[in-house]
Parts: sequence; structure tokens; C-alpha cells
Amino acid sequence: RCGACGYYNHPPRPFCDACSAQDLRFEPVSGRGLVYTFTVMHQRDVAGFEDDAPFINIVVELGEQPKLLMVSNLPIAQRARVSIGAPVEVYFEDRGAGIVVPQFRIV
Repeated sequence: RCGACGYYNHPPRPFCDACSAQDLRFEPVSGRGLVYTFTVMHQRDVAGFEDDAPFINIVVELGEQPKLLMVSNLPIAQRARVSIGAPVEVYFEDRGAGIVVPQFRIV
């Protein structure tokens, strides 16, 4: 987040997208948002997710700011519940070997 203007920049970068300041730092967010868009992924060559296909790729607009987008996924069991604008919240999934990834669930 930019210390000069408060704008959240994601993914992280050296300059603020809103004001070009270089005073950026990591700051916690709520972990809540809305599904901005989604698609069902059948491809089985996504590293770490080969056995999960098909799954739902989602883009989440985080609640802190319009167009603050994060890419994640939902299990295919959520297919009937997913829609653009659906509210979601983050949880952290341990994928083994010390890898923990942020995932979302519909709330």
C-alpha cells in the first residue's frame, strides 16, 4: 500500500500506480471481496493443481478498493454457487512441502 496516497497496489511493484510514489509497504487486508469474473479450468498441467482439475479460476475484487484484483480458485464443488458478484472470503490451504496458498470460499 502506498504510504503517500493510501492506494493498494497488487501485484507488488516499486512505484505506486496512482501517484508514482516509492513509499510502498505490505499491509494486511480483510480477505473479503466479490467474484469479479471466473472460468472453469479443465487443464491438468497447472503446477501444483494437476489432480484438482477441473476447478474454478476466479478473479476476486478485494473489498478494500475498486479494481484491487487477486487471482485464485474455488473447488469444482462450488460450481453451482459461483457467480459474478458472489461474496467470498480467504482461507489458507496447506499444499504440503511448506507451501501455503490463499484460497477463497463463497460466503
